[in-house]
Amino acid sequence: AAGMEASSPPLCVTCGQAHCPEENHLYSYTEEVDDDLICHICLQPLLQPLDTLCGHTFCTACLTNFLAEKDFCPMDRKLVILQACRRSSILVNNLLDKLMVSCPFTEHCSQVVQRGHLEQHFQTQCKGASHYGLTKERKRRSQDCSPDHGSSLAVAALGPELSAAAAIALMTDEPGLVNPAFSPTSEESQAASSPADLQRTHRNRSFPRLYHLIPDGEITCIKISRSDPHENLAIRIVGGSETPLAHIIIQHIYRDGVIARDGRLLPGDMILKVNGMDVKNVPHNYALSLLKQPCHVLRLTVLREQRYRCRHSSLPLDAHRGRDDSFHVVLNKSSPDEQLGIKLVRRADEPGVFIFNLLEGGVAARDGQLQENDRVLAINGRDHRYGSPESAAQLIQASEKQVHFIVSRQTRQQTPDILQETGWSYGNPQPCPAERNNPSKSSLHAVTCHEKVVSVRKDHTESLGMTVAGGASHREWDLPIYVISVEPGGVISRDSRIKTGDILLNVNGIDLTGVSRSEAVALLKNTNSSVVLKALEMRACEAQEEPGHLPASEATQETSESSEWSPSWVMWLGLPRYLYSCKEIVLRRNTAGSLGFSIVGGYEEHTGNKPFFIKSIVGGTPAYNDGRIRCGDILLAVNGRNTSGMMHSCLARMLKELKGKITLTIVSWPGTLV
Repeated sequence: AAGMEASSPPLCVTCGQAHCPEENHLYSYTEEVDDDLICHICLQPLLQPLDTLCGHTFCTACLTNFLAEKDFCPMDRKLVILQACRRSSILVNNLLDKLMVSCPFTEHCSQVVQRGHLEQHFQTQCKGASHYGLTKERKRRSQDCSPDHGSSLAVAALGPELSAAAAIALMTDEPGLVNPAFSPTSEESQAASSPADLQRTHRNRSFPRLYHLIPDGEITCIKISRSDPHENLAIRIVGGSETPLAHIIIQHIYRDGVIARDGRLLPGDMILKVNGMDVKNVPHNYALSLLKQPCHVLRLTVLREQRYRCRHSSLPLDAHRGRDDSFHVVLNKSSPDEQLGIKLVRRADEPGVFIFNLLEGGVAARDGQLQENDRVLAINGRDHRYGSPESAAQLIQASEKQVHFIVSRQTRQQTPDILQETGWSYGNPQPCPAERNNPSKSSLHAVTCHEKVVSVRKDHTESLGMTVAGGASHREWDLPIYVISVEPGGVISRDSRIKTGDILLNVNGIDLTGVSRSEAVALLKNTNSSVVLKALEMRACEAQEEPGHLPASEATQETSESSEWSPSWVMWLGLPRYLYSCKEIVLRRNTAGSLGFSIVGGYEEHTGNKPFFIKSIVGGTPAYNDGRIRCGDILLAVNGRNTSGMMHSCLARMLKELKGKITLTIVSWPGTLV
């Protein structure tokens, strides 16, 4: 320890060794450790042991890092989902804490203590720890992120026993929309408010040009380091299982933030895992709680949608696939070692395993029942709807004579989300149905709205005691006026009916919709002793719990009492239509080229009527060059025709066929700030 270089990591207050905060603690064990207490990833005694459902135990940090790139157990290659893992028993933790270790400061101390008592030893007895300043460091760094404090995810805390409110309590503070750290201030910054401007800003010398490191169409794992584990990522995210977007997508990247400094991610990138935790098709606020957990090293598994595909392929990565009822296929092996000739792959947009191709002349190809793109639901009676290619291969190889498959097949090829040049084969187009409007089948029910009228009385000189944000803006989003904080003990606080997150519709009969924030503040200040406020209260619907996931939390987000409230993207989606601030965007296409954006959503018989969302934008196209369309925007109309009730294939075909001047009516809501 005495010969450490200045560039070495600081000494850890827990183990006394020099290591990075996101790494496991280092100990010098004085006795041989039983193999049952060894992690078979790092081959060291377990730290924060985590049990998989298949019965193996690993260090939390080791398993988290491993699952950032894999989805199976390192021991038996069975499917492992990090959310389903649980902390080991108290007995196992006690056995680990009782392992004997020697004090690392051997030149000052020769003590041998139990591993669980080493940190206390540093603080009370060790001259070496005092010599190297660890006792002082403890107070200064007690809240820092380390393997025993918060750099790794508290996986056990994400179990079913944890409420949504407790998950939100794990978050860092989130600045509001008007927080100066995230709002452009200079003239140059004000100009960079659209996605196109933002991407042009990425080409500015203040950003590393590393976007090429994430290839299109490939799942990529990246590590993003930050010296302050609590520093905000400075991005906005959209998506989640409660919307047709399904995935979590980066909508906006703010300059000089953590993600921007790293330089590899772009608006439109999909986040598939956060520190090994799967966020594909999970509620928006569940993914948010994971992204906001403090850590020195953030591990993200991401996918940048493949922008242009091979001419012979008519299936996009994320086409919505209608699949018919499952059917049974039996393949016979002539010997236990015979290969079936099937290549299995996974996809980003649907869970499970899919047939990529069949080897010509192989068992499956000769049988003729299986086809490319079939989804494997079960193998030999084992449910494989959420399995991996590796576990599927293991089941097939274990079969000696027969392999039983339950598969589902896509019923029809739908138009690709990204509208490509002509020359593609889309399959037989279906006639456009009459526009359907079925409110009872609308899918976006995360939030409900309740109007209320509140009358309060105050002294003529007294303020109402609340802070508002939003309003019409020329720089980013046009939003309603909403309450971000209520002053304790003030007029509004004493009355208690107006709450943080309420949207103010009018004051003393004067309409507040469509006004700027400064105009709204002036109207609220210019009130006499009697004030009548009409407001809209946003309430989250009852959370529907999913196996292995947190229940969907409130659509609005609470931070600590001292910080300002900030709205969630799903809150904006719940607003009534009269509060939409629509914009008309005119694109021109005189050739066969693409408009340059992908859409998801539309009417489906089994799910009802869903809005059309913009999922991605292709560089160099009319949509990209216009600069006002963002991921997560809702497409309400095309050339004045309402899109509500249209099928996805119908709207996609219409957009493909339109030429010349094309007017898109869009509503844009800010993604949740992380």
